[in-house]
Amino acid sequence: MKIINKIKYLTIIFCSLLVSCEDFVAVDAPNNRIVKTSVFVDETTAQSAMQGIYNQLYRLDFSRGFENSVTNLTALSADNLQLIRDNNPTYLEFLENEILPGNARNLSLWSSAYNMIYMTNALLEGLEGSLLEEGFKNSLEGQARFIRAFTYFNLVNLYGDVPLLLSTDYRYNATAPRVPLEDVYDQILEDLEVSSTLLMENYPDSERTVVNKFVAFSLMARLYLYLENWEQAEYFSSQVIHQQNTYQLLEDLDLVFLQNSKEAIWQISPLGKGGISTETNEGALYVIEPETTALYNLKLTQDLVNTFQVVDQRLVHWVGYSDIESVYFAHKYKDRNSTNNLTEYSMVLRLAEQYLIRSEARAMQNKIDSALQDINSIRTRAGLESLNLNQNWNSESLRNLILEERRKEFFMEWGHRWFDLKRTGLAEDRLSVKKPGWQNTDVYYPIPDEERIMNTNLTQNDGY
Repeated sequence: MKIINKIKYLTIIFCSLLVSCEDFVAVDAPNNRIVKTSVFVDETTAQSAMQGIYNQLYRLDFSRGFENSVTNLTALSADNLQLIRDNNPTYLEFLENEILPGNARNLSLWSSAYNMIYMTNALLEGLEGSLLEEGFKNSLEGQARFIRAFTYFNLVNLYGDVPLLLSTDYRYNATAPRVPLEDVYDQILEDLEVSSTLLMENYPDSERTVVNKFVAFSLMARLYLYLENWEQAEYFSSQVIHQQNTYQLLEDLDLVFLQNSKEAIWQISPLGKGGISTETNEGALYVIEPETTALYNLKLTQDLVNTFQVVDQRLVHWVGYSDIESVYFAHKYKDRNSTNNLTEYSMVLRLAEQYLIRSEARAMQNKIDSALQDINSIRTRAGLESLNLNQNWNSESLRNLILEERRKEFFMEWGHRWFDLKRTGLAEDRLSVKKPGWQNTDVYYPIPDEERIMNTNLTQNDGY
């Protein structure tokens, strides 16, 4: 692949105390492998390598929450986001579900995810055979395996079958074919199972930017939900919800997206990008300031806004309105532009999702009363009336309501709406009436042309 040719072999450099050791550094040595014992000779070097991966999550397009991120592009593909001005052809392709295989944003989405996978593979190889203390080594392996699993989870839900790369062997990687989605899910599950046994339960230094055991449990709950293994989805979401000393649903919705909030399970810090600016990319992209409205081109769909009741506190606190542009915008993050004033982290996983995962899993097991308790935890927090058993719910009717609740709760967060419509088979029903050119094959993005030129073993998705 081009991404493999571009970065070739990565190594980790040890930096002096005066310079932060944050990044993987590319070297032009395609015939050399990482020398494991020379890379991880001490904990400082290994920890710096792991921190470099966390920092790259805030810099790589798929995960950074900016224009070419999973969050932004899938919101256009679904029904949560529109353009204020139709003057951006590459955006329009996502909005109209007519993505060309040569779309540069799509290429960036794909290649940045594989860059992250390459970094995690390099770190895991650097740990093999190292003489580091066992507990420390296990913690780093657990973190790297989780991030690899998380990245692959996004890739398969965006593209379906994808190459499964588990090493830095560029000879294999450069010609690797796509493998069935089910095989990738098996690897994701294996990585999560291993990481959950290796990771600590606590957050080092109280920073929720570092992966722990319950971060792994949270993604396992989501994975089992997608696989329709309702019992396991209920089990793992419960494991997280029961950690009440660590995680809480916050009544004040303005506190949810603050750094290290009690609702956060995993966040990404803006400090990863370096420099002195401290706003999140989501805040910079979505919050419309009155003085510079012409700079913005993204608005929430009226269809999304209409799903909220007037009393819904999510509408009050998480949706903004620009009088100048006469549009609604995502306002979960309040900081549009700041310097040396860190207040918000980018949210990746949070407790509200675990309640709605468990609610759906219970509903599909016909545990209607307990499913209602979970969804009511989210509804009452939003200022809405509780649902009750007298409404004669069944599994499917309650699940449909949970999906709409998920849309209102997680809009502009990591592709939830797009992935929910696809995994439940509702994409055709919900999007065909809103998207004139909709076809069933639009549920997967095209494999980028540039990647297929570099790797002729890559097949294309149907419809492209």
